[in-house]
Amino acid sequence: MKVALHTVSYAGLWGQPALSIEDTLRRAADLGYDGVLLMGKRPHASPLDLPAERCAALRALADGLGLTIVGLAGYTDYLARSAGAEVPLLEQTLGAVDELCRVCAALGGSLVRVFTGYGRPDLAPAEAWRRVTEALAESARRAEAHGVTLAVQNHHDLAVDSGAFEALLRGVDHPACRAAFDAWSPALRGEDLYQAALRLAPLTLNTTVADYVTRPRWQYQPNCINYQRLEPDEAVAVPLGEGLVAYEQFWCGLMDGGYDGWVTYEMCSPLRDGNSAAVLDRYARLAVEAIRGWNAD
Repeated sequence: MKVALHTVSYAGLWGQPALSIEDTLRRAADLGYDGVLLMGKRPHASPLDLPAERCAALRALADGLGLTIVGLAGYTDYLARSAGAEVPLLEQTLGAVDELCRVCAALGGSLVRVFTGYGRPDLAPAEAWRRVTEALAESARRAEAHGVTLAVQNHHDLAVDSGAFEALLRGVDHPACRAAFDAWSPALRGEDLYQAALRLAPLTLNTTVADYVTRPRWQYQPNCINYQRLEPDEAVAVPLGEGLVAYEQFWCGLMDGGYDGWVTYEMCSPLRDGNSAAVLDRYARLAVEAIRGWNAD
């Protein structure tokens, strides 16, 4: 089993200590990871900051540490809307993904993670589906030209249901467009994790793992001298295996479906036990142990 660390974990985006991309590579090696998925934006692996010579230096550093650079994690919304119709946001997104693919290839990576799109109440569902399908197909063609593969993560609103996600990927119908299927979303939405993983395994190139507990939210109503329940609950990250995500079921589904890709751990939210460097390292180290234990079980 190949285990990677998503460098967003040490980018400082949720109040955690921020490490440089070089120091994050060193930390990943010290913690026992086989590879890294680089966050494809500042302060880590933005294409704006990665000319050819820096890509070569990062690739050499990873090689020296015994790490594989799995690829880059892009942050896309193929349905993003501008206040003015004259701004070609979709073209800009396609261009940004093309640049991520270029940098990924220069770093020796194999995949670029993307998202679909957030909901657009001004678009009919069929039109939103068409736009994202066509955009993913174009991005996949560009990825293939760079020798890398697009990996769509089930994160954003469009096609987040696992059945719809499978249909979207089959609709794109391009060998360079695969799934980065994770358990977090279907677990929070109450799907059967074994069946979802079994269904998506043949299309999946990478899976990102993290675990969460939920905290109920309430708001005091002084006129009633009582509390009103707020929805949804807050999700808070905990060490892998201590939360609500049934990874035993998920992993069995992937394995029974023939999965043989990377398992990538991320800390991309506030952590239950605080955001100190010691907590980050403890969560990351426990994750390696937990993931490697899945095969032993």
